[in-house]
Parts: sequence; C-alpha cells; structure tokens
Amino acid sequence: MSRTWNTRAETGADIPVVRDIVTAAFPTPEEAALVDALRADPGAWIEGLSLVAVDGSDRPVGHALLTRCHIGDRPALCLAPVAVRPERQRGGAGTAAVRAALDAAGRLGERHVVVLGHPEYYPRFGFTRASAHGIGLTVDVPDEALMALTLDAAHPLPAGGVRYAVPFGI
Repeated sequence: MSRTWNTRAETGADIPVVRDIVTAAFPTPEEAALVDALRADPGAWIEGLSLVAVDGSDRPVGHALLTRCHIGDRPALCLAPVAVRPERQRGGAGTAAVRAALDAAGRLGERHVVVLGHPEYYPRFGFTRASAHGIGLTVDVPDEALMALTLDAAHPLPAGGVRYAVPFGI
C-alpha cells in the first residue's frame, strides 16, 4: 500500500541505519560498502544529497544517494544506490526518497543525473535512455539500463562517457 512519506537529508545519526537499510535491500554487502566509500570520498560526496524517507517515528526506512560524476567533462550526478527496507518495499518510500534527492539536487543548481538501474522503475522520475543523448559507459551494460535526466530544461543533457567516482570501480 502506498502512502505519503516524509523525507529529509541524512544526518550523522542516520549513518548506521542507512547502512542497515542498504545491507537489507541488496543480496550482498557491496552496496553498503559503496555508500561508505562514497561518503569518505570528498570528490564524490555532496552534503545534502543523501536523502531518507522516514516513518512516523522519524526512523529512516528508505534511502537515495546522489554523488558527483561527470558526463564527458561536464559535472553531473549519479543516483545510486536506492534502497528500502524489504518489509517497506513497494510502499512508495523509495519513490519519495528519489524525488526528494532530485529536488534537493535541483535546489543546489545541479543540472544532470545518470542512473544505471531498472528501466521500468526510473522513467517515472523523467529518466530516459542515455544512449539517445549520446551518453555511454566504458563497460558493457544493457542499453536500456543506463538512463539520464536533466534537472534544468535550459541545459540539455551533454553527450559523452560517464565517469563515475572512484569507489564505483567503473
């Protein structure tokens, strides 16, 4: 059942809870380790772009993270990972966290976001196939899985290869 979620930026007190959410949502701890590594990377981490969806007790149940990447030589953001506690999945917490993260990025003046994810999920936020904009990766991924979004219609998506932050290993 879908509901309205409150969202907010992650605080220092949320870090262990976010780690638990990400660990529970994925089959291996690799994504949680990635979040930790991104948090420690000053070239990737942008304060205020790690967002949580919280329950009525202000306890995070969902998380969306945007970190610095580049499309060609243009700064952009990477949306990854997005995670929700398994017992709260399919209730809108992930959608709320993603929308809050994209809104926060727009308020910070960010212009472009890429995501490597499920092609059935991310178009609801306005993501489209990145290859249609001349955006690609140096690794082989399904074409429909790499998507991009402009947060500012006055600045169309640039073409080029996506360069992720070092912790991604891409």
